[in-house]
Amino acid sequence: MLPWLAHGHISPFLELAKKLTNKNFHIYSCSTPINLSSIKKNVTKEYCESIELIELHLPSLLNHPSHYHTTNGLPHHLTNTLIEAFQNATPEFSKILQTPHPDLVIYDLNMMWAAEFASSINIPAVQFLTFSIAMIVLFLHMFNKPGVEFPFPEIYMRQHEMLQMQKLAMENSKVNVKDAFTEAIRQSRDIILVKDFEVKYMDNLSELVSKKIVPIGSLVHDSIDQNDDHDVVAIMQWLDKKEKGSSVFVRVIWE
Repeated sequence: MLPWLAHGHISPFLELAKKLTNKNFHIYSCSTPINLSSIKKNVTKEYCESIELIELHLPSLLNHPSHYHTTNGLPHHLTNTLIEAFQNATPEFSKILQTPHPDLVIYDLNMMWAAEFASSINIPAVQFLTFSIAMIVLFLHMFNKPGVEFPFPEIYMRQHEMLQMQKLAMENSKVNVKDAFTEAIRQSRDIILVKDFEVKYMDNLSELVSKKIVPIGSLVHDSIDQNDDHDVVAIMQWLDKKEKGSSVFVRVIWE
Protein backbone atom coordinates (compact mmCIF):
# COMPACT_ATOMS: atom_id res chain seq x y z
CA MET A 1 0.00 0.00 0.00
CA LEU A 2 1.27 3.42 -0.95
CA PRO A 3 -0.90 6.38 0.16
CA TRP A 4 -0.18 10.06 -0.42
CA LEU A 5 1.77 11.72 2.42
CA ALA A 6 -1.23 13.24 4.19
CA HIS A 7 -3.01 11.87 7.25
CA GLY A 8 -6.36 12.16 5.44
CA HIS A 9 -5.03 9.60 2.95
CA ILE A 10 -2.85 7.44 5.22
CA SER A 11 -5.64 6.85 7.75
CA PRO A 12 -8.20 5.33 5.32
CA PHE A 13 -5.43 3.25 3.73
CA LEU A 14 -4.58 1.85 7.16
CA GLU A 15 -8.22 1.08 7.92
CA LEU A 16 -8.55 -0.66 4.55
CA ALA A 17 -5.46 -2.67 5.47
CA LYS A 18 -7.19 -3.78 8.67
CA LYS A 19 -10.24 -4.89 6.70
CA LEU A 20 -8.07 -6.85 4.30
CA THR A 21 -6.22 -8.65 7.11
CA ASN A 22 -9.59 -10.05 8.17
CA LYS A 23 -9.60 -11.73 4.75
CA ASN A 24 -6.14 -13.23 5.41
CA PHE A 25 -4.12 -10.64 3.50
CA HIS A 26 -0.65 -9.67 4.72
CA ILE A 27 -0.13 -5.93 4.26
CA TYR A 28 3.00 -3.86 3.73
CA SER A 29 2.09 -0.22 4.35
CA CYS A 30 4.66 2.21 2.92
CA SER A 31 5.17 5.83 3.92
CA THR A 32 7.80 8.19 5.21
CA PRO A 33 9.18 7.61 8.74
CA ILE A 34 7.52 10.78 10.08
CA ASN A 35 4.11 9.57 8.88
CA LEU A 36 4.56 6.00 10.09
CA SER A 37 5.46 7.25 13.56
CA SER A 38 2.07 8.98 13.76
CA ILE A 39 0.04 5.86 12.89
CA LYS A 40 2.14 3.21 14.61
CA LYS A 41 -0.05 3.27 17.72
CA ASN A 42 -3.08 2.42 15.55
CA VAL A 43 -1.51 -0.89 14.52
CA THR A 44 -2.61 -2.71 17.65
CA LYS A 45 -1.61 -6.21 18.80
CA GLU A 46 -4.50 -7.61 16.79
CA TYR A 47 -2.85 -6.41 13.57
CA CYS A 48 0.87 -6.19 14.33
CA GLU A 49 1.65 -9.58 12.74
CA SER A 50 -0.36 -8.96 9.57
CA ILE A 51 0.40 -5.27 8.91
CA GLU A 52 4.04 -4.27 8.44
CA LEU A 53 4.99 -0.60 8.32
CA ILE A 54 7.70 -0.06 5.69
CA GLU A 55 9.74 3.14 5.66
CA LEU A 56 9.92 4.96 2.33
CA HIS A 57 12.83 7.40 2.32
CA LEU A 58 12.45 10.35 -0.01
CA PRO A 59 15.42 11.80 -1.91
CA SER A 60 16.91 14.86 -0.23
CA LEU A 61 15.83 18.10 -1.85
CA LEU A 62 16.81 21.66 -1.04
CA ASN A 63 14.99 23.18 1.96
CA HIS A 64 13.11 19.96 2.64
CA PRO A 65 14.32 18.17 5.82
CA SER A 66 12.89 14.77 6.75
CA HIS A 67 10.43 16.16 9.32
CA TYR A 68 8.71 17.86 6.38
CA HIS A 69 8.16 14.57 4.53
CA THR A 70 4.46 14.91 5.35
CA THR A 71 1.77 17.48 4.64
CA ASN A 72 1.17 17.93 8.38
CA GLY A 73 2.73 21.26 9.35
CA LEU A 74 4.31 21.67 5.92
CA PRO A 75 4.84 25.32 4.88
CA HIS A 76 2.84 26.08 1.74
CA HIS A 77 5.89 27.02 -0.30
CA LEU A 78 7.31 23.50 0.17
CA THR A 79 4.24 21.64 -1.13
CA ASN A 80 5.53 21.32 -4.68
CA THR A 81 8.92 20.23 -3.37
CA LEU A 82 7.24 17.41 -1.43
CA ILE A 83 5.30 16.33 -4.52
CA GLU A 84 8.50 16.32 -6.56
CA ALA A 85 10.41 14.37 -3.90
CA PHE A 86 7.64 11.78 -3.70
CA GLN A 87 7.63 11.33 -7.47
CA ASN A 88 11.40 10.88 -7.39
CA ALA A 89 11.09 8.06 -4.85
CA THR A 90 10.62 5.41 -7.55
CA PRO A 91 14.09 3.83 -7.00
CA GLU A 92 13.42 3.52 -3.27
CA PHE A 93 9.94 2.13 -3.89
CA SER A 94 11.36 -0.35 -6.40
CA LYS A 95 13.72 -1.73 -3.74
CA ILE A 96 10.78 -2.21 -1.38
CA LEU A 97 8.77 -4.10 -4.00
CA GLN A 98 11.66 -6.37 -4.96
CA THR A 99 12.02 -7.85 -1.47
CA PRO A 100 8.55 -9.18 -0.57
CA HIS A 101 7.34 -9.06 -4.22
CA PRO A 102 3.68 -8.66 -3.16
CA ASP A 103 0.69 -10.00 -5.10
CA LEU A 104 -0.87 -6.54 -5.43
CA VAL A 105 -0.03 -2.85 -5.07
CA ILE A 106 -2.72 -0.43 -3.90
CA TYR A 107 -1.77 3.14 -4.70
CA ASP A 108 -3.22 6.62 -4.25
CA LEU A 109 -4.03 9.70 -6.30
CA ASN A 110 -1.62 10.82 -9.07
CA MET A 111 0.83 7.93 -8.49
CA MET A 112 1.13 6.56 -12.00
CA TRP A 113 4.85 6.03 -11.38
CA ALA A 114 4.08 3.45 -8.67
CA ALA A 115 1.60 1.62 -10.89
CA GLU A 116 3.98 1.68 -13.85
CA PHE A 117 6.86 0.17 -11.91
CA ALA A 118 4.66 -2.50 -10.32
CA SER A 119 3.39 -3.45 -13.77
CA SER A 120 6.97 -3.64 -15.09
CA ILE A 121 7.71 -6.47 -12.65
CA ASN A 122 4.36 -8.20 -13.22
CA ILE A 123 2.62 -6.98 -10.07
CA PRO A 124 -0.94 -5.74 -10.68
CA ALA A 125 -1.71 -2.30 -9.24
CA VAL A 126 -5.11 -0.97 -8.16
CA GLN A 127 -5.97 2.61 -7.28
CA PHE A 128 -7.79 3.51 -4.06
CA LEU A 129 -9.42 6.96 -4.14
CA THR A 130 -10.08 8.32 -0.67
CA PHE A 131 -12.24 11.32 -1.55
CA SER A 132 -15.70 11.98 -3.02
CA ILE A 133 -16.61 10.17 -6.24
CA ALA A 134 -18.72 13.16 -7.25
CA MET A 135 -15.62 15.36 -7.42
CA ILE A 136 -13.69 12.72 -9.36
CA VAL A 137 -16.50 12.51 -11.91
CA LEU A 138 -16.60 16.31 -12.19
CA PHE A 139 -12.84 16.58 -12.79
CA LEU A 140 -12.80 13.75 -15.34
CA HIS A 141 -15.70 15.34 -17.20
CA MET A 142 -13.91 18.71 -17.24
CA PHE A 143 -10.70 17.11 -18.50
CA ASN A 144 -12.14 14.66 -21.04
CA LYS A 145 -15.40 16.27 -22.21
CA PRO A 146 -14.84 20.03 -22.37
CA GLY A 147 -17.90 21.85 -23.68
CA VAL A 148 -20.22 18.90 -22.97
CA GLU A 149 -22.92 19.53 -20.36
CA PHE A 150 -22.19 17.82 -17.04
CA PRO A 151 -24.99 15.31 -16.25
CA PHE A 152 -25.18 16.34 -12.58
CA PRO A 153 -25.95 20.10 -12.52
CA GLU A 154 -26.15 20.13 -8.72
CA ILE A 155 -22.37 19.72 -8.67
CA TYR A 156 -20.27 22.51 -10.12
CA MET A 157 -17.28 24.73 -9.44
CA ARG A 158 -17.72 28.44 -8.85
CA GLN A 159 -15.59 30.91 -10.75
CA HIS A 160 -13.22 31.54 -7.83
CA GLU A 161 -12.81 27.77 -7.35
CA MET A 162 -11.93 27.34 -11.03
CA LEU A 163 -9.36 30.13 -10.75
CA GLN A 164 -7.87 28.55 -7.63
CA MET A 165 -7.60 25.20 -9.39
CA GLN A 166 -5.87 26.82 -12.36
CA LYS A 167 -3.51 28.62 -9.99
CA LEU A 168 -2.54 25.35 -8.29
CA ALA A 169 -1.92 23.77 -11.68
CA MET A 170 0.32 26.69 -12.68
CA GLU A 171 2.25 26.50 -9.39
CA ASN A 172 2.84 22.80 -10.08
CA SER A 173 4.78 23.66 -13.22
CA LYS A 174 6.81 20.43 -13.08
CA VAL A 175 3.68 18.30 -12.82
CA ASN A 176 0.94 18.12 -15.45
CA VAL A 177 -1.98 17.80 -13.04
CA LYS A 178 -4.46 16.68 -15.69
CA ASP A 179 -2.19 13.99 -17.15
CA ALA A 180 -1.08 12.72 -13.73
CA PHE A 181 -4.69 12.48 -12.53
CA THR A 182 -6.07 10.68 -15.59
CA GLU A 183 -3.05 8.44 -16.18
CA ALA A 184 -3.04 7.19 -12.57
CA ILE A 185 -6.67 6.17 -13.03
CA ARG A 186 -5.95 4.53 -16.38
CA GLN A 187 -3.12 2.47 -14.87
CA SER A 188 -5.42 0.83 -12.30
CA ARG A 189 -5.89 -2.85 -13.17
CA ASP A 190 -9.56 -3.54 -14.03
CA ILE A 191 -11.04 -1.97 -10.88
CA ILE A 192 -10.87 1.20 -8.78
CA LEU A 193 -11.50 1.17 -5.03
CA VAL A 194 -13.56 4.02 -3.53
CA LYS A 195 -14.92 4.87 -0.09
CA ASP A 196 -18.37 6.06 -1.16
CA PHE A 197 -21.65 4.35 -2.03
CA GLU A 198 -22.88 7.14 -4.33
CA VAL A 199 -24.44 4.80 -6.90
CA LYS A 200 -25.28 7.30 -9.65
CA TYR A 201 -21.75 8.74 -9.52
CA MET A 202 -20.22 5.26 -9.34
CA ASP A 203 -22.04 4.26 -12.51
CA ASN A 204 -20.92 7.42 -14.28
CA LEU A 205 -17.32 6.98 -13.12
CA SER A 206 -17.32 3.39 -14.33
CA GLU A 207 -18.50 4.58 -17.75
CA LEU A 208 -15.87 7.34 -17.89
CA VAL A 209 -12.91 5.11 -17.02
CA SER A 210 -14.14 1.74 -18.36
CA LYS A 211 -13.40 0.01 -15.07
CA LYS A 212 -15.43 -1.61 -12.32
CA ILE A 213 -15.87 0.66 -9.29
CA VAL A 214 -15.67 -1.21 -5.98
CA PRO A 215 -17.00 0.64 -2.90
CA ILE A 216 -15.15 -0.05 0.35
CA GLY A 217 -17.50 1.77 2.70
CA SER A 218 -16.78 3.69 5.87
CA LEU A 219 -13.18 3.56 7.09
CA VAL A 220 -12.95 5.10 10.56
CA HIS A 221 -10.43 3.88 13.11
CA ASP A 222 -11.47 2.99 16.64
CA SER A 223 -10.03 5.08 19.43
CA ILE A 224 -7.28 3.20 21.26
CA ASP A 225 -5.97 6.10 23.30
CA GLN A 226 -7.58 6.66 26.70
CA ASN A 227 -6.79 10.34 26.33
CA ASP A 228 -8.92 10.34 23.18
CA ASP A 229 -11.82 8.91 25.19
CA HIS A 230 -11.38 11.60 27.84
CA ASP A 231 -11.38 14.25 25.11
CA VAL A 232 -14.63 12.90 23.67
CA VAL A 233 -16.28 12.92 27.10
CA ALA A 234 -15.11 16.49 27.72
CA ILE A 235 -16.46 17.62 24.35
CA MET A 236 -19.83 15.95 24.92
CA GLN A 237 -20.12 17.51 28.38
CA TRP A 238 -19.32 20.90 26.87
CA LEU A 239 -21.96 20.42 24.14
CA ASP A 240 -24.57 19.35 26.71
CA LYS A 241 -24.37 22.84 28.21
CA LYS A 242 -25.04 24.57 24.89
CA GLU A 243 -28.37 25.67 23.46
CA LYS A 244 -29.83 23.59 20.64
CA GLY A 245 -28.50 24.73 17.27
CA SER A 246 -25.85 26.98 18.84
CA SER A 247 -22.73 25.06 17.72
CA VAL A 248 -21.23 24.42 14.31
CA PHE A 249 -18.95 21.48 13.53
CA VAL A 250 -16.30 22.18 10.91
CA ARG A 251 -14.28 19.37 9.36
CA VAL A 252 -11.03 20.41 7.69
CA ILE A 253 -10.07 17.92 5.00
CA TRP A 254 -6.80 19.49 3.82
CA GLU A 255 -3.84 19.71 6.17
